Amino acid sequence: MAELEKITQELMQKMGICMRYYVENTHPKDIPVCDRAFEGYTDDGQYTYFRFLYKNVGYIGVLDGAGETQKNYAVLLPSFIESFSEKETELSKTEFLKRILLGECSSMSIYKYMTKYSLKGAPCFAIALRIPKLMKETLSVLEQYGGNSLDTAVQMNEDTCVLVKFAEEGSEYRSSVDYAEFLVQSLKEELGLDACAGVGQTVRELKDIGLSYTGAENTLRYADVFELQGNVHSYREFLLAKLLEDIPESKLAEYLSEMSETSFKEVFEDEEMLCTAETFLQCSLNVSETSRNLYMHRNTLLYRLDKIEKATGLNIRSFSDAVSFRVLTILHRLIKK
Repeated sequence: MAELEKITQELMQKMGICMRYYVENTHPKDIPVCDRAFEGYTDDGQYTYFRFLYKNVGYIGVLDGAGETQKNYAVLLPSFIESFSEKETELSKTEFLKRILLGECSSMSIYKYMTKYSLKGAPCFAIALRIPKLMKETLSVLEQYGGNSLDTAVQMNEDTCVLVKFAEEGSEYRSSVDYAEFLVQSLKEELGLDACAGVGQTVRELKDIGLSYTGAENTLRYADVFELQGNVHSYREFLLAKLLEDIPESKLAEYLSEMSETSFKEVFEDEEMLCTAETFLQCSLNVSETSRNLYMHRNTLLYRLDKIEKATGLNIRSFSDAVSFRVLTILHRLIKK
């Protein structure tokens, strides 16, 4: 809205007109509103109204007066305003892509970008990387290991960048997560960086890459909230968390209270015990793998699992009980955050 306000001010200064606007199907109190449906433009004898789009949002423009001059402006202004919104074409490739990731481009702008860089019909996904330092060098490494001339790395802020990766037929990597792990390992070997990566879903075309980017960003955030081990995580790990997070916190607290016994607090308040349980779940209930990851003797791990069962009544070595425990820990973490 701030950008559109600037465009309107510039138009009024250059053309000497008085123009206001409002979003379609709203009724602002301080702007004249046209109460009848119309196409193109119309007037009520005092004001001239015209329809226009700005970044996929429909607006009604309002001009003072209802003469021939106002009608001419009503015909010309929609395309003129749209031309301002298409200035993304003057941006560099990375600046343009950053705006697409942030949802700041219209469908037409994205279409032009896809056409310009031959990206139509190319499936892709976003990998968000949190980088503690050496951002410039990191971007260089990402471009070097992209493996596909269409792949593009973009800096989003001081410590986060995104690689938009286009899927390749016959790729040596089994999955997007597998590829992200390769990138993180490459950054470790090349620059000595411990980067964290969040992998978004694969989308059919670049026009939907904003969904993948949002999923990748949320994945990094959830990894912090749940204090997970490992440097690479996928949005799939947090589908349940995303569903629960959309529920009001008061309701989450109510669910947690109803679903857990008072003795659950013994586990929730013991970070070491909670870490043991969550690592066990991350290792697909595999005792040997969990022992290795925690550098813990197998018998010590079994003792802790038994202790968790006594406190909660849930044997998390059983799949159904593990699912129940996972839901409860997610509720706990979301409320705690």
